Amino acid sequence: MAEFARLFNATGNRWVDSALAGSGTGANPVIISRILGGNPMGATQMNTGRDAEELIKAGLLTDLTDIAKEDGWYDFFADKTLLKPCEYEGKIYCVPINIHSWHWLWLSPKAFEKAGLPVPKDWNEYAADFGKLREAGVVPFGLAAGWPLNGIPQVLLAGVGGTDLWMKVYGDKDAATVRGPEFRKVAEAFAQIRDAVNPAEVVPQFADVANQIMQGTAAGNIHGDWIQGEFSLAGAVAGKDYDCIPGLGLNDRIEGGGDAFYFPKLPEGTDPAVIEAQKTLARLLVSKEAQLAFNLKKGSMPIRTDIDLSGANACMKKGLEILSSPDGLLPSGEVLLSSDTQQQLVDLNQEFFSDKSYALDDYIEAYAKIIEAAD
Repeated sequence: MAEFARLFNATGNRWVDSALAGSGTGANPVIISRILGGNPMGATQMNTGRDAEELIKAGLLTDLTDIAKEDGWYDFFADKTLLKPCEYEGKIYCVPINIHSWHWLWLSPKAFEKAGLPVPKDWNEYAADFGKLREAGVVPFGLAAGWPLNGIPQVLLAGVGGTDLWMKVYGDKDAATVRGPEFRKVAEAFAQIRDAVNPAEVVPQFADVANQIMQGTAAGNIHGDWIQGEFSLAGAVAGKDYDCIPGLGLNDRIEGGGDAFYFPKLPEGTDPAVIEAQKTLARLLVSKEAQLAFNLKKGSMPIRTDIDLSGANACMKKGLEILSSPDGLLPSGEVLLSSDTQQQLVDLNQEFFSDKSYALDDYIEAYAKIIEAAD
């Protein structure tokens, strides 16, 4: 964010942070409450998805369609589907700033060397090593408390289950598929992680997992590509100090979600200069300079490919190669599922993971019922 602030301040405007406690979508209720309560911020960041639908319907977010057309957003976006989550009834209401994906397996070469094992090439090889890693005194699967668990089941859904299963479950809301053999493999893989994780070894933050991977005390982790920000801060080199495998090494497609900026409509009487500053920021966020500076620091992929990415590390280059394929990106679960359905799945997954006596069949049936009622 400091990169955006630096560039915005250079325009003669002033960036003022109003950070919220916590991480991820936990901030959304506070953001939405402020806007609904008549105390909107000049700009706010949320994940791309359906969380802002009600604000758009209520006429509380600024229509950015004219800016998008004037600046040619439809021409330079790396994948046109990235704009879909920002569209409502043919108009654009947000600015995607990156392409993020949960669909990555991160591995520690140092940990596998310690255990006398080759670094796995995919999820199946990695999971087969859990017992040997434990015997060698290595944490098989590093995990941080709270929200980092939430993305793991969806990565397994697309990787272990396959991308067709992803679309049937999330896209078609096909509960019968959830009750079928392919989804059972996904649930079994999630249970395998549950059984491999010692609750006493769960660390407070995902940055701690990044440190475990670099130090070789944990063998690996499923996490979004933003974990690369932590590796970058530590000076770690992709392919040497850590390895990265998109799609769990089981397919060549990854989910294409990300972060986006929204611009609330400001109260009557607001200084026109502030409204102009909103437009300036919207344009700046997708500029070549801002896209390069922000994404190289954060470890995410830029939303445009007409920039010099020679400074991208080995992991970003893997992501960019997938992005170059017409079908490389899967629609984000945050786009396909409502916030309510997403939260129900989060609650179920957390409950299943925290209780090793929770039967697999009961988990599958509970999951199927959520998908059956999903909107």
